[in-house]
This record gives sequence, structure tokens and C-alpha cells, in this order.
Amino acid sequence: MKHNISPPRRVGQWSGLVLLVLSGANPVSAQTLQQAWDIALQVDHSIKAAEEQSAAAAQQSQAARSARLPVVSVAAGYTALDNAPASRVNLGPTPSEFPISEKDSLSYQASATLPLYTSGRISRGIDAADATLQASRSQFSAQTQDLKLQVAEAYVAVLRAAEGVRVASSHVDSLKAHARDVANLYEQGMVSRNDLLSAQVALADASQAAIKAQNALDIARSAFNRLLGRPLHQAVALDELEPAAPGETLDALSERALDQRHELQALRAQISALRHQAAAVRAGAGPQLALSGGYGYQQNRYTVHEGQWSVNLGLQWQVFDGGLIRHQAAASERQATALQEQHDDLASRITLQVRQYWLDVQETRKRIEVTAKAIAQAEENLKVNRDRYENGLSTNTEVLDAETLRTRSQGNHASAIYDAVLASLRLQRAAGEL
Repeated sequence: MKHNISPPRRVGQWSGLVLLVLSGANPVSAQTLQQAWDIALQVDHSIKAAEEQSAAAAQQSQAARSARLPVVSVAAGYTALDNAPASRVNLGPTPSEFPISEKDSLSYQASATLPLYTSGRISRGIDAADATLQASRSQFSAQTQDLKLQVAEAYVAVLRAAEGVRVASSHVDSLKAHARDVANLYEQGMVSRNDLLSAQVALADASQAAIKAQNALDIARSAFNRLLGRPLHQAVALDELEPAAPGETLDALSERALDQRHELQALRAQISALRHQAAAVRAGAGPQLALSGGYGYQQNRYTVHEGQWSVNLGLQWQVFDGGLIRHQAAASERQATALQEQHDDLASRITLQVRQYWLDVQETRKRIEVTAKAIAQAEENLKVNRDRYENGLSTNTEVLDAETLRTRSQGNHASAIYDAVLASLRLQRAAGEL
């Protein structure tokens, strides 16, 4: 927001630079909004948490894919018995016993199992995990844009508060000059003591307003520093922002918002994940075919072959489970339906958001034009009333009213500009483009 509408603002800036040089202080380089965003995204804890959530969802997606791969396992053990296992055989009048395994024995085995057919259970599980990952990434993007808007609002709040300090200081300077003029006229006996008291009271009110404005600026800077993870008292110098020129039509923005808002994308992905999950649960009731094989060794000198290779083709089909799988799948489908309702409601609210901020952009652009003209008119009005007062053609009240109008016109113009900046940023957020 670089404009040449109000001459006192430029005077204040140059005087501030002069004081800075004379005081020997180190100037603080102005920070851009993009730089503030970059810093906030690096230090914000909610963003770090969202990143970890996305990383966790990515791991879940990889885990779902791993279900297609063979499962290889090995096991080993050593068994010690109090008595050696034996068999008793009655071959004559006296029973005979002979050992069948050793008292102490070592065993180990290695096996592999590969699912061949799962009725779609694994593939649907992978689809559900992928959709969950997409939802997590969309939620992360939405949180990123929320943080950027929060930082932008704090950034504009600092600029607005700084402009409030400048306007308040200009008001104090103007009233000081007027109070000196009134005091000189009073000493010459040209005005009443009431005029002097009125000017002094107006100056006192302006001074306390300037103190409040400075306090508001300090608070705004502290809030901005907190978002950037910096000490609250750290000096803040920010680049000015220009209101963005109105671009696309409302219909185009609304259509694009419904397509690219990350909150809607996250809900659509969650709905898809739940429906895939329901299908995976149903598939669990279908035939499950797996191939397994391996090698096992059991130490036993009484057997011919202590080690054995094996292969097995197994089929499992859960014919009846009391309705458990059917109800579990139906629960996931109902959850998906509930999220669809939330999606439709959010889409309606997003359309309203876009319309509201689009209208705000149009309104603030018009306010900027009107208030810009009012500043020059208020300056001229104050000058005329001061000249008339010095020549006895106007009252002190008229001069003070003119000064109030001048200060108000400057404040209105600054508010219009920063409202326009905020409306533009909020419109970008509503459209999912911040």
C-alpha cells in the first residue's frame, strides 16, 4: 500500500528516518509477508503435527501394500522333559515300552505364506489407505492456508496499528500548533480564556489517544512475533501491502473454490476411504486362498527323517458369522454417508464465504476512492478554518471540528486500505488459493 495521498505521512516517515540516523540505532530491514509465512510454517507446532500425521498415513499406506507380499517367519526352540516320551505295546504277557523321542531336543522351522486370492480384501484395503493418505495431505494443506491467513491478519494488524500511531501523532502535532497559536492570541487579548482551555483539553485528549494507539501497536507486534516463534519484544518492520486488484467474476471464483478447497478434498477422500474400507470388510467373508510352505526340523534320533519340507495350498471361506461382517460394513457405509452430508454443508458455507469476501473487495475498493478524496478536502477545510480563526472570522470550535474531520478522514482512508488488503487475502483463502 504505497500511496501519495496524505503528505503528513511522508513527513512522518522522513522525520522517523532522521531520528533513526541521529540516534545511531541500527535500522531493522522490512520483512515481507512471504518471509513471514515461510518462518511461521517452519516453527508452528500445529503444522509440525500435521506433517507427522501425513507421514503416519503414508506408513499406513505402505503397510497395506505389504499385505500382498509373502510373510516369512522362522522359529527355534529347545525342549527339556522330565521323562523321555515312550510308547507301551502289549505284544505278550509282559507289556513292552520303547522311546519315541528324546528327553531333550532342539527344533527349528522356517515358513513362508503368500496370499493368492482374497476376494479383493487386500486391494480394497490398499485403496482405503491411499484415500486416507490423500485426506491427511489435504488436511495438512488446509491447515497451512489457515496459518498463512492467521499470519496475514496479524501482519495487517501491525500495519494498521502503525498507521493508527501515525495518524494519532499527526493529530497531536496539529493540535500542539493550534494550541500555541491560541496561546499567542490569548496573550495579545484577541481571544478568550475559554478558547485556550478548549485547545489544551483537545490536545490532552489527543495525547491520551496517541498513548492508546502506541499500546495497540505494541500488542499487535507481540501477537505477530508469537506466530513467528520470536521473542514478543523483538522489533518489527514490515513492508506495506497493496490491495489486490479485483480479478475474476464471482461465479468463476465460487466454482474454483468448490473444486480446490482442501477441506472439501479431505472430506471426499475420507468418504472414499470409508467406502473402500466397507468393501474390504465384506471381502473378508469371501474365499481366502493362500500358499504356504517351509522346512521344519525336530531333533529326534528315533525318527527316520528329523527334517521335513512341506507345501500347503489352503482355502478358507467364512460361510456364517452371525452378521458380524455385514454390520461392520454397514457401519462404515453410514459413516461415509454422514461425511457426505458434512461435505455438502461445507460446500454451501464455502460458497457463502466466497461471495461475502468478493463483495467486501468491491466495497473496500470504492471506500478507498471516496476516503482518498476526503483527505484532501479535510486538509483544505482545516487550513481555511485556521486562517479564518486567526482573522477573527471563525470560532475555536470550528477549528477543532475541522481538525477532528481531518484526523477521521485519514483514519477512514487507512481503514479502507487495510480492509481491502484483508478482504483480498480472505477471498484467496476462501477460494483455496492463499
